[in-house]
Amino acid sequence: MERITFEGAHGTPLAARLDMPEGPHLTTAIFAHCFSCTKDIAAARRIAQRLAGMGIAVLRFDFTGLGHSEGEFANTTFTSNAGDLKAAAAYLEARGMAPTLMIGHSLGGAAVLKSAGEVDSLKAVVTIGAPFEPGHVTHHFADALPRIEAEGMAPVDLGGRSFCIGRDFVEDVLKADLAPHIANLRKALLVLHAPRDSVVGIDNATRIFMAARHPKSFVTLDDADHLVSRAADAEYAAEVIAAWAGRYIELRPPAPPPGAPEGVVRASEADPDGFLQDISHGPRHHTLADEPLAYGGTDRGMSPYGFLSAALAACTSMTIRMYARRKEWPLEHVSVDVTHEKVHAQDSDLTGPNRIDRFTRRIRLEGPLDAGQRARLLDIADRCPVHKTLEAGARVETALID
Repeated sequence: MERITFEGAHGTPLAARLDMPEGPHLTTAIFAHCFSCTKDIAAARRIAQRLAGMGIAVLRFDFTGLGHSEGEFANTTFTSNAGDLKAAAAYLEARGMAPTLMIGHSLGGAAVLKSAGEVDSLKAVVTIGAPFEPGHVTHHFADALPRIEAEGMAPVDLGGRSFCIGRDFVEDVLKADLAPHIANLRKALLVLHAPRDSVVGIDNATRIFMAARHPKSFVTLDDADHLVSRAADAEYAAEVIAAWAGRYIELRPPAPPPGAPEGVVRASEADPDGFLQDISHGPRHHTLADEPLAYGGTDRGMSPYGFLSAALAACTSMTIRMYARRKEWPLEHVSVDVTHEKVHAQDSDLTGPNRIDRFTRRIRLEGPLDAGQRARLLDIADRCPVHKTLEAGARVETALID
């Protein structure tokens, strides 16, 4: 993560963070936070970090007057927020990282819809819990509207924090009309919204979706709250965004140089309070590892031994299929079940420590195979490379790196 600043729409320095992939950089996105929030809100942080794990760099920044950005929030408007987004895109383009994806949460989503049509490099836009009418945000401080109108600005309480709202902001956000911006977006649009969102109702998603032209998609966030505060909901949103964006943005990694190794498997901690891990193999393959609830995990991915069992099962199935294909045998389908347990050495034919690992493999072969073919394929299963590695043992070399 790189901490940076860039000039906003009116030349005010804005504080930002650029979450970069540890592997190949496939494309760049901008994330716009919700009204009165900051770039460090849990949903923004989790979604940005997960997308970075999938090869997508994400710039998240504080709008003028919020978080660590300079300027007075009372002097901002909905239009200036949209201008800050265009300034962010210009900053990235100047760095040779022109954004192809823009993501907006709540009022940030409305600002994205207003500004995205003017950013030529964008190919896809995502809204999360966004209002169709930006003026919806004034419901949060309706009691202060008369004072704002009379005095030009007034302090309001939003989520336990005090903000000064100006008359210009209220007038600008109330007259904002997103319909023409959505209709002329000329980008692929993904609408993410939770049906139980009590802050911005699901009808807003319907109106955004109906106003947009194809290609457009809608995906429910089920029982997520408006702030997408649960880690599982934010991770789901990130995975949906990455999978969907791949239809419209070139996310294929560059070809490896001749003779390059198969790649590196990287485990990166995703939840320091538990055991959840982001697992990536090169720039294209991503999954999760975790521990069961009974062992202090959150059970959002296979356990390490589950992955080891999966490696044996997959390799066995591939080896059998490869042999049957070469022999042109009528194998219609193969499946392999693997279980793992620790057993006492004396319960096994092997000698060694008091307890050893035992993998039990059950193979199912379907198709009109004769007894000889089935017996031969069972024998071939023992030639699976992962099987051989497990039985022969392996040496692990470990080193610390900067």
